[in-house]
Formats: sequence, structure tokens, C-alpha cells
Amino acid sequence: MEIAELLPQDGVVANLKVTSKKQALQELAQKAAQLTDLHERRIFDVLLERERLGTTGVGQGIAIPHGKLNELGRLHAVFARLETPIDFDSIDDEPVDLIFLLLAPESAGADHLKALARISRLLRDQNFCAKLRGTSEPDALYALLSDASVSSNAA
Repeated sequence: MEIAELLPQDGVVANLKVTSKKQALQELAQKAAQLTDLHERRIFDVLLERERLGTTGVGQGIAIPHGKLNELGRLHAVFARLETPIDFDSIDDEPVDLIFLLLAPESAGADHLKALARISRLLRDQNFCAKLRGTSEPDALYALLSDASVSSNAA
């Protein structure tokens, strides 16, 4: 599964200005609502529900909030590079500055897990994350994310 299949170019936010986890999830839900034609509050509620089960702040400044919605026909993603790192209740207690949101249909069991694994693998690469952190243009972030998905398959 390619990142470019999940993440449209207009699903990248380069300098998201937020001060809290809740605000970040609200902003990402708003962006996802534009991409999916679902109501922003519905997406936000699903994300909050998932966070109550345990943080999606996976460490090293990265969070991968995700959720499932019946109304979706396919997987959707939003990526945000935060202007200033925020507390995200991460497993390593470090602030988060890279957030990769994934939304999936209820029926997308294996595909959802494969996409989460793919995103997680990509963001575990510290050199790759350094490139994302060093880029403040949405087009450049999208190019990095979509190129990485192609080049990692070739390896």
C-alpha cells in the first residue's frame, strides 16, 4: 500500500499552529472532513474515542491517531507538521511535532492494519523524520511522503 494512495496532496498541513492534543485532533478532523465529506464532529469523536483507549503518541515526536468510520468507502490520511511541538501523552513523554492521521472504513480490518504498519515503518526512520522536520512547504512534505513510499518498496 502506497502512502500516496492514502494521502492526497491537499491532505498535508505544513505548519499547523496548535497548543494542545485536543486542538490538534480538532484541526486534523476539520481537514479530514474536507477530504472525506464527513462531518468534522463525527471524525473528532472517533479520534477522541480511540485516544481514550490509549495514546497514539508513539514516541520520538510522532503521533498516529486513527479511527474507523462506517461511512467511509476507503482509507484516508492527513499529515501535519506542527509549528511547535505539543504534549500528546506520548509513550516516551516527549512532545509531538509530526502527526499522521489515518481513517478507515469499519470493514477495512487488514488494510487498516497494513496502512498503520506502513506509516509506522516510514516514521521510525529518523533520517526521514529529520527531512520532514526540516521542510516547511506542503508540496515538499508531500513529495517526501509520496517518494518515500515508492522508494521503500524498491528496496
